[in-house]
Amino acid sequence: MEKVYLPATVRPRGDLRLPGTFLQRVRRSTAVLWPRMLNLSCAALRPQAPLTVEARALAAYLGLAVGDALGATVEFLTPKEIQQQIGVHRNLTGGGWLKLRPGVVTDDTTMSLALGDAILACQGRVEPLAAAQAFDRWMRGKPVDIGNTVRRNLVRFRQTGEPHALPSEHDAGNGAAMRLLPVALATLGQDADAVRAAVHAQAHVTHHNILSDAACETLVAMVHDLLAGAEKKTVLQRHVQPLVQQYPLFGFRRRRCDNPSGYIVDTLQAVFQAFFDTDGLEDCLIDVVNRGGDADTTGAIAGMLAGAHYGPKALPRRWLAVLDAKTRAAC
Repeated sequence: MEKVYLPATVRPRGDLRLPGTFLQRVRRSTAVLWPRMLNLSCAALRPQAPLTVEARALAAYLGLAVGDALGATVEFLTPKEIQQQIGVHRNLTGGGWLKLRPGVVTDDTTMSLALGDAILACQGRVEPLAAAQAFDRWMRGKPVDIGNTVRRNLVRFRQTGEPHALPSEHDAGNGAAMRLLPVALATLGQDADAVRAAVHAQAHVTHHNILSDAACETLVAMVHDLLAGAEKKTVLQRHVQPLVQQYPLFGFRRRRCDNPSGYIVDTLQAVFQAFFDTDGLEDCLIDVVNRGGDADTTGAIAGMLAGAHYGPKALPRRWLAVLDAKTRAAC
């Protein structure tokens, strides 16, 4: 959940649903949306199962959820505080500032679920009004937490009926990026303009900002390539390096990003370091959440990428066993 926003006016350089729910695409050429409708089951988690696009998509959703639940325990702590209080945080133990039960997820996952419902209701299209209405229903349901920018712009939607937030240099938070997995699945195989339009359709409901847009577009493109089996080096070269070239703020090799805030630049720096510098899903998530800060969101985004890359069998069984049963049932 984003809590800290840094104003940023930047010009380009050069002037789930969850387990068992999210894999059916309306168009035959992009059959990746709701696992439930494809009858995916726990069989997809067996080591002998082929690493299909569907299996990778399921793992991306599970990775998002477990990363969210893992990070929620240490959200807003510093790495030093985590070390003093826990040591190395590596299990879904709940607690944290929200005092959650073990395995309970936060807004990162629940907003993704809400967005997934809206896309389903629109026959696979990402519609701004449907997304805004879904997020409004989600907020009325009194979620365990909600980001400041999300709340402010959803209140504006209630007042005006306008599903697009006003452009703002102050809205460079990570709230649009944390929930974009349903859009990545719904747009798999579509042309670049259609993907960009879908990304903006959901993001601009709450975050209308150039840095947020660039991050969301990059993450969706990364998920697309990872679902297709691309190697991390390829994803880095095709998507992350161009992002850094266009917006140097996103450069993530200058220093280690500890205690990342809800600022989208901090978030992606921490996520990219953990994803590209580790060799497995579990190591990636343990790395990123032990940096503290906005750990539920860095955990969710890193889990999404790592799940798509490594597949379901990389998910630790001890995490899946603790993941909130109500969340599973809702899917």
